[in-house]
Amino acid sequence: MSWRHATREEIHRYYTEEFPSYVDELPPFITAKGPKQYALAFREPHPVRKDGVPDKDFIRRDTWQTNVSGDRTTAAFHDFDDVLEFIRHPARNDPLGRSDFALADPDLLDKPDPRPDAVYYALNHWERPWVLLIDIDAKTIARERATRAVSDEDGSGDSEKLLDAAGILDAEPAGYPYAFEDIERAIEYGFEVRDIFEDDFNAEETMVVYSGQGVHVYLLDSDPAHRYDAKSREVLNDLLQDTYEIPIDPVVTADRRRVARLPYSLHADVCSIVTPIESPNFDVRSATPEVVKE
Repeated sequence: MSWRHATREEIHRYYTEEFPSYVDELPPFITAKGPKQYALAFREPHPVRKDGVPDKDFIRRDTWQTNVSGDRTTAAFHDFDDVLEFIRHPARNDPLGRSDFALADPDLLDKPDPRPDAVYYALNHWERPWVLLIDIDAKTIARERATRAVSDEDGSGDSEKLLDAAGILDAEPAGYPYAFEDIERAIEYGFEVRDIFEDDFNAEETMVVYSGQGVHVYLLDSDPAHRYDAKSREVLNDLLQDTYEIPIDPVVTADRRRVARLPYSLHADVCSIVTPIESPNFDVRSATPEVVKE
């Protein structure tokens, strides 16, 4: 099994032919108007309308316009079909419209309409409390594994040299800063976190999502006992890292501005569907979209 980048054509075909069949399976809190933002990342930066403004390889778009008091006034997306059209043709369907800071019209450029390497939604939400997500990345696991396996002299403090000395860059998927065993370990950690949520925090609604290069674990209960503020999240981070020794990214848990990969979107760097999963025995090969299967 090998990893590779999806082509522009494969990305477009995925969001045209396959992704629509998953829309009804999205978690109910992910709607056109619920998350406070949607965001896209591009492989190649795309110009904006205003001269002198740098090209953009990452954009965020609010789902609502607001007044000076922060109250919602006008929806940017009326239903999820509008979100889908934005994903498929970001420049032609930019919610900023004719603003100077909207993506430039590809019909007026030598560059084609951008294709999203990644699609994200905001964890901060209009209709429910700030979504609690734990991020576990295979790259972090690989780095820690390499540090244990390689002496300081061999690693020289350089991440790539360290991974190379540990044989991780040569392991499948070759050239990536982790091995498949690190992805598998990330998934195992994800279900450990889910068990902690359910056993220690009496969580009734959890979700584990294979993210393409790791795993996301959600605690979704929105009753008052589970409305975690910033301080509570710092305590949770410390618990998971120090007591349970789980290699999480604590910033994702604690930063209200964070976005997460949209479930069922395409992680174009590795040709994998971001997939909600039910077992630590999940086979990542099953997340390869039909449009990129050879």
